[in-house]
Amino acid sequence: MLKLKAEARESGKARVKGVIPAVMYGPKNPTTSIAVSEAEFNKVWKAAGESTVVTLECADGEHDTLIHDIARDPVSDAITHIDFYTIDKNTKVEVAIPLEFVGVAPAVKDLGGILIKVIHELEIEALPKDLPHGIEVDISSLVTFENHITAGDIKLPAGVSLKIAPEEIVALVNAAKEETEDAPTTIDM
Repeated sequence: MLKLKAEARESGKARVKGVIPAVMYGPKNPTTSIAVSEAEFNKVWKAAGESTVVTLECADGEHDTLIHDIARDPVSDAITHIDFYTIDKNTKVEVAIPLEFVGVAPAVKDLGGILIKVIHELEIEALPKDLPHGIEVDISSLVTFENHITAGDIKLPAGVSLKIAPEEIVALVNAAKEETEDAPTTIDM
C-alpha cells in the first residue's frame, strides 16, 4: 500500500519550494485543499501511476485515493498541481490503464510490416484492490497482415472487466509502403 503525507493548505497562499499544491475530492468527501512533498509524491507517482490506490495521511485521518489529474508547467514540465479522487474500497471504479505491448509480431519481423498500436490505454472497471498498474498485450499472434488484436482478446486479471466494446481493435500490422520520389518539376520561362 502506498502512503503519502498531506497537509491542509490555505488556497491562494504562495507556493512553497519542495511542496506541490493539491486538491482532494470525491463523492463522500468535500473538496479539500492540501499540499504534498514534491520528493515524496514523485516516488509514489513512479510506483502508482493513475491506477493504484494511494492513501493520503491527513490530519483528519487516512483517505484512499487515485491520482486523478496532474498539471504541469509547459516550459519546465514541473508538476504544478495534483487532483486526488477519494474512493470507497468497496465500490468499483472506472479507469484507463496503460497497455504494455510485449513479444514479437511475426508480421513485423518476417514480413517487414509496421506495428500499429490503435489503443494505448484500456478502459476498465474494478474494485480498487484489483486495479492493475498496467496490462500486457502479447503481439506474437500477429502473424499476417490480416491478423489483429481486439480489446476482447486481452487477458484481464481477476475482478477486472472491460468498459469498451470487445471488438474494438487494439493493435494490427500494416504492410510497409515504399515512398516514391516525385520527379522535380521544371518551369518553362
